[in-house]
Amino acid sequence: MTRICIIPKAANIGGVTSFQRKLAAGLARRGVEVCHDLSDLPYDALLLTGGTRQLFALWQARRRGVRVVQRLDGINWIHRQRRTGWRHYLRAEYGNWLLAFIRTRIASQIAYQSEFVRGWWEDWFGAARAPGVVIHNGVDLEVYSPVGRVINPPYRLLIVEGSLGGGYEMGLEWAVRLGESLAGNPKFPMQLMVVGRLAPQLQSAWQNNSRIPILWAGTLPGERIPEIDRSAHLLFSADLNSACPNAVIEALACGLPVVAFSTGALPELVTGDAGRLVAYGGNPWRIDPPDLPALATAAADILSDLPRFRKGARARAEASFGLERMVEGYLQILLD
Repeated sequence: MTRICIIPKAANIGGVTSFQRKLAAGLARRGVEVCHDLSDLPYDALLLTGGTRQLFALWQARRRGVRVVQRLDGINWIHRQRRTGWRHYLRAEYGNWLLAFIRTRIASQIAYQSEFVRGWWEDWFGAARAPGVVIHNGVDLEVYSPVGRVINPPYRLLIVEGSLGGGYEMGLEWAVRLGESLAGNPKFPMQLMVVGRLAPQLQSAWQNNSRIPILWAGTLPGERIPEIDRSAHLLFSADLNSACPNAVIEALACGLPVVAFSTGALPELVTGDAGRLVAYGGNPWRIDPPDLPALATAAADILSDLPRFRKGARARAEASFGLERMVEGYLQILLD
């Protein structure tokens, strides 16, 4: 039986854990076994989905002729622009160095999550010797679908992020301000739902200083996300310079249109009537103040013609972000 080793095994909620679970299920349907231990020999290929200190073991696998594929996300950068504490700073810089070392010295092939990510790594660390391909994330289009949508008034603006801390607190501020701007239009009675991890003091501060109702959902398991997406009217993607956000792809699959600033990989994902992207209005790498009025105008345009944008969102997901497409992409790069 063909076996693929995927390391490091992720155990948190969202992000890499969701990717590993979906990929393993897709590989199993094709008769490919998955392990998560470099010492669990033999295996035919190795997929690295994050940083690891097992550099010598990786090098040994490469010496044995095992194809080592590195899946690359974005680069840690927010700590260079915002005070996040010296421990966070050092951890972020070490993570960048570790991934760059593997990319340069060990990986035999690289899977970038988006064209934006490929350009980012090449700009900051130069072209890699290993060949690379772009494989966007994917979702199960039967699980993430508009079927079963429950839409109740008032209008619900949704933000789904793994974390709204560590320098990314501004995303919550922008979501609140966007919701308040929309609520100023009598056609759009608005509430904001926040899904993600954040500090209790940050939640309390916005709970007491927002002019719109806020529903705090906290961190949710992946199986809850489809029903949350189906309960909303609009997703605001708050992450600046994002690599290939799962929350956006999941929302599109559920027929939930997306509004966001045009940074990172979002121009690759949100096209046509899947939503609306607007110019940031400054330098996003320096976290200049963004153009929130333009964002509010784009959001109002979507809400004014929801059936059209819901249909466009689902069509975009069906065209490019099906899970089988993602699995086939990784099978090709892993097993050639």
